[in-house]
Amino acid sequence: MSARSLRHYEDEGLIVPGRCGNGFRDYCPSTLDRVLVIRSLLESGLPVRLIRQVLPRGGDGAGAGGDAVCADFLHEVQSHRDRLDARIAVLSGQRAALDAYLREARRTGR
Repeated sequence: MSARSLRHYEDEGLIVPGRCGNGFRDYCPSTLDRVLVIRSLLESGLPVRLIRQVLPRGGDGAGAGGDAVCADFLHEVQSHRDRLDARIAVLSGQRAALDAYLREARRTGR
């Protein structure tokens, strides 16, 4: 994980690192675990806006309100996954059409 990525996540409000006496950022294990979750979600195509809005906050999302945020977040992740499935289906159809075209072109020599 690069320092640049960590600063970007901080600028986006995704993490809040502690500070050492000299002003350096201090990333505790729970923050680093959160960074791994954030990276995974970003790599899956989830927008930063959504992650920032609904990713449960470490420690301050506890209780019933935190449960509601978690449920909302899981719903949004499922919706994103469903949209990906739809895109995959379209792309698979396009690939099948190209495969059929290539087979026919090779068969006829064109």
